[in-house]
Amino acid sequence: MKALVYESFQGPLSIQNVTDPTPKENGVVIQVKATGLCRSDWHGWMGHDQDIELPHIPGHELAGVIVELGKNVSNFKIGDRVTVPFVCGCGTCAPCISGNHQVCDHQSQPGFTHWGSFAEYVSIDYANTNLVKLPNEINDITAATLGCRFITSFRAVVAQGKVTGGQYIAIHGCGGVGLSAVMIANALGAQVIAIDINDDNLKLASELGATNTINAANNKNIIEHIKSISNGGVHVSIDALGSATTCFNSIANLRKQGKHIQVGLMTGDHQHPKIPMDQVLANELEIIGSHGMQAYKYPEMLTMIKNGTLQPERLIQKTISLEDAITALPNMNTFDNKGMQVINSF
Repeated sequence: MKALVYESFQGPLSIQNVTDPTPKENGVVIQVKATGLCRSDWHGWMGHDQDIELPHIPGHELAGVIVELGKNVSNFKIGDRVTVPFVCGCGTCAPCISGNHQVCDHQSQPGFTHWGSFAEYVSIDYANTNLVKLPNEINDITAATLGCRFITSFRAVVAQGKVTGGQYIAIHGCGGVGLSAVMIANALGAQVIAIDINDDNLKLASELGATNTINAANNKNIIEHIKSISNGGVHVSIDALGSATTCFNSIANLRKQGKHIQVGLMTGDHQHPKIPMDQVLANELEIIGSHGMQAYKYPEMLTMIKNGTLQPERLIQKTISLEDAITALPNMNTFDNKGMQVINSF
């Protein structure tokens, strides 16, 4: 099969012909119809993920059609249109038994723990636990935006943040994760404050439902500005970027008993950021992580997409080819793109 491959971290990417995958007894092989290009793929290429073995094929946001089945797969058949969350659970460990596949003790992640979806075919293990059937109303390109950024934002806002109508919510960073969170929080009736350093991204955030936007590059008092807008601080704040600065600001801009949700990956020098622990204690703040979403939790989100309450297709900036990803992936950290890029030509 044709695939995008890198043989060293931060090294060149190339299109190569590699061996087709085969399914394990509990797995499937999916013909990839579309796959999202995500900043997490950039982190992997940089060498920030210790699970990756070289040579490697990235890609973890995908939609496609099942073309091969392992003998123990009972819930799906060849020809099914499917997608998959980027964190795949084993289905049998203690977290999985409790319903928390997103923190599985033996989790696998396409594009990280094994070869991913920047290829014509990809294999997925524990298919009965991890695959999600796609409704006809949702096309492959839209479905390819869901598996990482959108589901992570959905769970962060809905399950972890428990956002309700009328609450103030701050979104720090308006890339794919942040813009998804803006759309989802707005759909729930929240008053959304979007923060970024790019005016184009902030304009899109406004179009997606942000009631206020702040350009952090032009504002020296971001925390006080947010508190002023939200009458003393937001109820929920999300760090959708993953930096020491956005993490601190996201905690510091909360009102009493507010919730900070960490979604953006914290890597390199940002892994152990300074936080205002005095405020966490005095104001009884909550600091919560959010890591993907379980496959069985997709129906609520898919229903909101089908009825038009959520429109993830509005987050797509452009579709590109697999060859285009050779240059697009290394540039993911420049933040030049507003919205998402999806590979749909192999």
